[in-house]
Amino acid sequence: MASVPNPDLITRVLVADSISMSCQLLVDALLRIRFCDAVAAPTPRNVFDELARAPFDVVLISPGFAAEPIEGLRLVREVHSRHRDPGIVVLLDSLERNLVVEAFRSGARGVFCRSDSFQTLCKCIQCVHHGQVWARSAELQYVLEALIDPIPIKTRSLPSSRPLSAREEEIARMVAEGYSNRQISERLVLSEHTIKNYLFRVFEKLGVSTRVELTLYALRRGNVPRTRPPAANGTREPKLVISEKLQ
Repeated sequence: MASVPNPDLITRVLVADSISMSCQLLVDALLRIRFCDAVAAPTPRNVFDELARAPFDVVLISPGFAAEPIEGLRLVREVHSRHRDPGIVVLLDSLERNLVVEAFRSGARGVFCRSDSFQTLCKCIQCVHHGQVWARSAELQYVLEALIDPIPIKTRSLPSSRPLSAREEEIARMVAEGYSNRQISERLVLSEHTIKNYLFRVFEKLGVSTRVELTLYALRRGNVPRTRPPAANGTREPKLVISEKLQ
């Protein structure tokens, strides 16, 4: 008698692809894997309906829901902002530098090229499920290069950006220097709740959505001084704080 897989060991995968046939074929292939369960979501509404209905461990998202792949990553940002538990893997037709960087900036835990093998995709899913980041050395190099020489942010940010107040500018600069919300609140003698409200307005005005993107925005304009905030134990923290779940 065949043993029944332990439900706790099954990886639940949501496949979001605008091409219905491709979406269903990938789901069918994943369902043949012993420790994998998969559901198809061929529309953005299906994506959020399924995420509201049941928990998933990994979400595979194609940027094909928009005419331009870079715009299609908006769905990745929306999923990440509303559902933080599942790891997101972006399915790309080609691993272009701009798309790779924007995918991670949008909240992805991995990027996967459709030209790679299905076996490799299964490994990618398992790695992301266990909290790891999936990317080849070339893609990681793109991200590192973006920190040193950021590419233009081709999203909603620049055309609609609005000037910051003096206090917002000060807090934005401290975030870019690597200060945590608690450190900023202690330094400015403000509550952490107030700092969060200021950051919300900064994000809204600049059109960015994460601390990492705000840091890249500031670096691109040369607004970050070469100082670093002191840590509580007297050591010095790194200038860029990237470990915020890749928000």
